[in-house]
Amino acid sequence: MGVLTFSDGPTGVAQDTGGVPLPAALVDGHCHSVVAASLERAEFELFLTEADRPAPSGVSYADSPLGFAVRRWCAPILGLAPGAPLEEYLARRAELGPDEVRVRLLAAAGLSHLLVDTGIGGAGFASLSDLGVAASAEVREVVRLESVAERLALSGVRADDFASAYSEALREATRDAVAVKSILAYRHGFAVEPVRPSPTEVAVAARRWLGPPSLEPERCQPRLDDPVLLRFILWCGLDLGLPLQLHTGFGDRDLRLARVNPSLLQGLVEAAEPLGTPIVLLHCYPYHREAGWLAAVYPNVYVDVGLTLSHVGARATAVLAEFCELAPFGKLLYSSDAYGLAELYAAGASAFRQALGALLTEWWRSGALTANDAERMGVLVGAENARRLYQL
Repeated sequence: MGVLTFSDGPTGVAQDTGGVPLPAALVDGHCHSVVAASLERAEFELFLTEADRPAPSGVSYADSPLGFAVRRWCAPILGLAPGAPLEEYLARRAELGPDEVRVRLLAAAGLSHLLVDTGIGGAGFASLSDLGVAASAEVREVVRLESVAERLALSGVRADDFASAYSEALREATRDAVAVKSILAYRHGFAVEPVRPSPTEVAVAARRWLGPPSLEPERCQPRLDDPVLLRFILWCGLDLGLPLQLHTGFGDRDLRLARVNPSLLQGLVEAAEPLGTPIVLLHCYPYHREAGWLAAVYPNVYVDVGLTLSHVGARATAVLAEFCELAPFGKLLYSSDAYGLAELYAAGASAFRQALGALLTEWWRSGALTANDAERMGVLVGAENARRLYQL
């Protein structure tokens, strides 16, 4: 199911054609891999939340807007009635097996491209080729800046060589990538100096982070949270010219929500503007109106609705309307931010299509949009903006 068909009467007044759906393949602009094995109920439920701990006694994470959306949209794809009880749904999922579930749900999402952040997942998750085959879609990589730095640290790089080695490692890692991503939100928050750090600052920070050269063959997995180095790798990403995706707004408890309001990035956006590198604000909720304002006034800022629309469930149309209050339609992007569960691809795409269709239909019927504009906006937001931005 894709964008809607609209028709204006001879006097330009909107006429209801029943909202005839047209097939349209979405570009999922930010997503992750899914678990390749079967899941127990508690594991399944944990992927329906941003929590990282089991629910308390008597509480189910599936009793949530996202949980209801999964059973509403995904149950029919697995051969059950919409909204089938969770126990019935999980039994059917186990009966089909993880490979069949993955193929059915990703195919049903109706995607042309999956832009996959490879900085999370790994062992136990489906390969990129498996995702592409299941979705019958092209898979392209989004490289996580912090992951490149942490792999470099594990290699035993000397602190004084870190800056040049990182720049080279990033160029190599992004040879076939369509974008880079930063999780500055998780590692520090947005209260950082917006300017590029000096070589001396980077060298001092690298010595602080890496410490003296180790004689041990094994090194502990490093975690990059030094604000100077986080700024350094961010600017390295901006220098590439590829779109830079930034996690903003809600996520798991590893971040501090008050520190990830995208409006705090205004200084960075202004400092980076001369480069012309697109900055894509992911998720944004509950700061999606602030993100929309940034997209409205800065030519290098785009807004991606991923994660938000899935998690707000039946409120998706209302929240999408709030994204659209200021953000130009040519800068609004779709993604699912699916991770762990193939259901999140299908539910995310379905929620987006329904929300966008309902919103455009409302505006068309009220006379705010012509039929041509409504159809054009649907195509832009669902696919064409991403095709242009990521040069697909």
